Amino acid sequence: MKNVLEFLENSAVRFAQKTAVKDESNAYSYGELLEKSRRIGSALCQQSPARKPIAVLMEKSCDTLAAFFGIAYAGCCYTLMNPGLPTPRLQQIKQVLGANIVITDTEHEALAEEIFSKEDIILNIQALLSAPIEEELLTVVRRGAVDTDPLYINFTSGSTGVPKGVIIAHRSVLDFIPIFTRTFGIGQEDILANQAPFDFDVSVKDIFSAMSTGATLVLVPKQLFSGPTALLDYLCENNITVMVWAVSALCLISTFHGLDYKVPSTVKKILFSGEVMPAKHLSQWMEKLPQTTFVNLYGPTEITCNCTYHIVDRTEENSVLPIGKPFDNERVFLLDSDNRLILESETDKTGEICVAGTALSPGYFNAPEQTAKAFVQNPLNPYYPETIYRTGDLGRYDENGNLFFSGRKDFQIKHMGHRIELEEIERAIHDVEGIRRCCCIFDERKSKLYGFYIGDFERRELFQVLKDKLPEFMIPGALRKVDEMPLTKNGKIDRKVLKERVIKK
Repeated sequence: MKNVLEFLENSAVRFAQKTAVKDESNAYSYGELLEKSRRIGSALCQQSPARKPIAVLMEKSCDTLAAFFGIAYAGCCYTLMNPGLPTPRLQQIKQVLGANIVITDTEHEALAEEIFSKEDIILNIQALLSAPIEEELLTVVRRGAVDTDPLYINFTSGSTGVPKGVIIAHRSVLDFIPIFTRTFGIGQEDILANQAPFDFDVSVKDIFSAMSTGATLVLVPKQLFSGPTALLDYLCENNITVMVWAVSALCLISTFHGLDYKVPSTVKKILFSGEVMPAKHLSQWMEKLPQTTFVNLYGPTEITCNCTYHIVDRTEENSVLPIGKPFDNERVFLLDSDNRLILESETDKTGEICVAGTALSPGYFNAPEQTAKAFVQNPLNPYYPETIYRTGDLGRYDENGNLFFSGRKDFQIKHMGHRIELEEIERAIHDVEGIRRCCCIFDERKSKLYGFYIGDFERRELFQVLKDKLPEFMIPGALRKVDEMPLTKNGKIDRKVLKERVIKK
């Protein structure tokens, strides 16, 4: 294989009439999805040369997925521009991409016109879906394709204030997805519930796991994540078997004790990532789904979704979970501050998590300086070119060789003469009975540590509890009870918003 279109084409041969993807108002069989993708691709071939980015400004839907594959048929790469983002953010993404073609729908045409110029090409998805299939054009484009061609560009936050576009090539997805589905036994009989927005790389596992195996992909409407009742109804009605979800999405259900209302008993596998899973939330899920496999996944966008995994043993549900061991064909290792390799036997040492292998992104789009900082020559290899990705995450080994996440390099603070990992404080607060969520922020200007939390405790009570759990220098000097945590579009706690609240005070 050298092109992810082979996932779709092979499944369309085997399961032409089977539902490939379903949203709240539509459903396409594999045969229909293939046909619509080829129609879109035929039209795009006449608008753009190969290997150029094409933007998609739409909510996630069956048509959005057809647009992704259509862009691949045109030999180009796709970027989902989430209409829910602020317009200035979308304009920044457009500027980085330099894209002059955007696919949108009637609902978002006005927004597209605001972001793109009159010289750019705005294409309506409905018109593309009815375009004639141009076999000769598609054949010519496909003949010129190689597996290092870019497939998609997902944007993440950038330290410079400008979002970074992470390029992922066809070969990275072709390498990772078969390993992912084989490792967890995902197959044609499965029904995957897609939680993540399409501009978040968790969705890559949903999309291509389904397309490669002939499974069915169910796109969960985003409005259902405002409360657990309708969400659980939807999961049950659709007989979901696999959930590859962000931790915060799972916590939405467990925070409000949604599993007491209804249990999605058909779910056989729950794979979570993005943040540390609070033990009390995991316990709720494991208690209600005693036969379900739970997996802790780890990995940044730059390495094609995930590089390590840990299948949870039910005896450890109240423990700090490891991020586990590397997926097949991924090299994951720790470097200390002097670029020396930390061995698995050195359980007392913490180092930066680094990754090498086919799954690595070639770098950031239109950002050579940022690429050069993160994608570097392996300092352990002076003999030939070998690129590694420096994640900026810290890790350590246990006595069994399992890797544990130990926080971000930039979440490590120096406070009252001590180097402290904010995640360690957060775990201690999370473990307090009655605390549902928490997040710690450090204000460098005031050298003050803040703890935000959702829970039943008043501040003074929580202070007293934490005195029995943490050294004095690790207890936040200011605890603030909040009704809800601000979240990023990807469902993570928005630390930037919390920090802005602190600075404004």
